[in-house]
Amino acid sequence: MKIRSITCFYDPGSLKADETLELLSNLANEGKATCLTSGIEVQTIRLATIPFSLIKSSENNEQLIKLTETLETKSKLHGFDYLSLGPALIERPESYDIISELLAETEITFFSGMIADQESGVSIDAIQRCAKIIHQSAVVEENGFANLRFSALANVKPFGPFFPGSYHHQGQPPAISLAIEGADEVVNAFQNATNLGEARNILLERLESQANLLGLIFSELLADQKVIFQGFDFSVAPYPQDSCSLGAAMESLGITALGKHGSLAAAAFLADTLDRGNWERVGFNGLMLPLLEDSRLSKRSIDETLTIKDLLMYSAVCGTGLDTIPIPGSTSTDQIEALLLDIAALSSRLSKPLTARLMPIPGMNAGDLTSFDFEYFSNGRVLSIDANPLENFFHNPDEKFKLKPRISN
Repeated sequence: MKIRSITCFYDPGSLKADETLELLSNLANEGKATCLTSGIEVQTIRLATIPFSLIKSSENNEQLIKLTETLETKSKLHGFDYLSLGPALIERPESYDIISELLAETEITFFSGMIADQESGVSIDAIQRCAKIIHQSAVVEENGFANLRFSALANVKPFGPFFPGSYHHQGQPPAISLAIEGADEVVNAFQNATNLGEARNILLERLESQANLLGLIFSELLADQKVIFQGFDFSVAPYPQDSCSLGAAMESLGITALGKHGSLAAAAFLADTLDRGNWERVGFNGLMLPLLEDSRLSKRSIDETLTIKDLLMYSAVCGTGLDTIPIPGSTSTDQIEALLLDIAALSSRLSKPLTARLMPIPGMNAGDLTSFDFEYFSNGRVLSIDANPLENFFHNPDEKFKLKPRISN
């Protein structure tokens, strides 16, 4: 197990913001060093702000670009590997329109856009705007990589440590939370168990032991500081090798290939196991299935047993949504809108946070094999979005609709 990120949260427009940034940098680096002495590697330290449109709401586009560049520079100078300026907000529709330009002007800064929240419900306008961002951003960087720094969010709350969906809550104290890369623990637990009960117990014992150790480290670190520890996101993120693959872990339960029947049950079992864990929770704490970041998932896309519809179905019982999904460069905004609508509807109906990080790859068609030379990617097949324009849903962009969350009997 590794810590994917020590993620820090603050408001750049607050009093003594620069002092707070310095404090968070020092705390994150001290936490990283202490974790290392305890045998736990910290891969990155990251910084997230309040939604960018709230930092200085009167800024025009030129001023907002300059502000973004300034914040990115400050983040780098303070040793942060990545910066998130939070989501565009449904109640501020103009905030979506500049994101593609901000992605083009930055290197390590992430953005997102809300497509559904508790107050507004599902927003047709926000879905259309996010689809446009994804479509436009495909050509900002080579191989569509700018879309790695953007995600559509549905009912995602603040303080989650996994990017791109991280953001601070305006008016709240600065904070820290931890994103966990723990798919290797799942692989080890499932492969060394003789039955499901034993697999669950092995995994929970290991994760809770690590949470207790890390909880002690950060409670001592923050004891005399005005910084809140928000908790852990044990979404057990994978790394692109089979020893740290959630796909491999799920298949070790007896599934011959992820995407075949039984896969949904495996996802539900793993998510249920995580639900039973005893630790301070923030973010998703669910099953994370990023296609290109998981060696077995990408292989099953090549084998054509795993589709976008499969991954969307698994999100209903466990996960964080659709992540690092390569789609054809020719995918239309209409097709992206339809998929984002499904994500927003599923999230709202089940009252759970979901995200969509889609990557149109310029020049590539459905069925083509990717050839990324990137440490955190395992190459897979470009997947098609099976959708046509939804005229009745999208004829009125200003429409919002709420879905009553299903309540279990």
